[in-house]
Amino acid sequence: MLQKISPGAGALARFIDHTLLKPDALRADILRVCDEAVEHGFFSVCVNGVHARAVAERLQGSAVKTCVVIGFPLGAMSTVAKVAETRDAIASGADEIDMVLDIGGLKDGDLDRVRADIAAVKQACGERVLKVIFETCLLTVAEKETACRLSVEAGADFVKTSTGFGKSGATAQDIALMRRTVGDRAGVKASGGVRNRDDALGMIEAGATRIGTSNGIAIVGGGTAAAGSY
Repeated sequence: MLQKISPGAGALARFIDHTLLKPDALRADILRVCDEAVEHGFFSVCVNGVHARAVAERLQGSAVKTCVVIGFPLGAMSTVAKVAETRDAIASGADEIDMVLDIGGLKDGDLDRVRADIAAVKQACGERVLKVIFETCLLTVAEKETACRLSVEAGADFVKTSTGFGKSGATAQDIALMRRTVGDRAGVKASGGVRNRDDALGMIEAGATRIGTSNGIAIVGGGTAAAGSY
């Protein structure tokens, strides 16, 4: 599924979730990212839950959404914990939720557990957008396909490649596989290692409908961010 977009920076900016997930991020860093997102017209600001309220308040009145990660970065906590975290994020102003898949459950073949985990978080989200993060670098092709299927069955709105904390991030091959598997039933978010405009356009051409990155300014400006950035 190929996306054809204008080469203009404004069109590309609306694909971007401007991201800051470092554990040592300061309040000043978070507010700066919010201001950058408004200035450049990014789709959302994506942060850890502790910053949700500050982000929602800073973005109030703008078109930029507040996106909060759940079960991050491992996905290895209980469903009860993920649901509680989701409800807290929404109460703090989150518009979108990016949850980490129960990776161990998937690899164990406990598909009912994985599906139920996603469905419970989706129920807590209500009408808000839910993205499910796979950490594709840890999965086989068959596991990626299964994760896509389970996510759609559980009501997720997007499937997403990576946390940015794994051994590697998004690849165009994974995006294409995920798009083929979900078809038009869900969006596909590429995250991790998207550092320049060509990277971003390659992901979109492969089927991505959202890009998660801390390099949004470099991407829309035509530059390249430093290696190792999210």
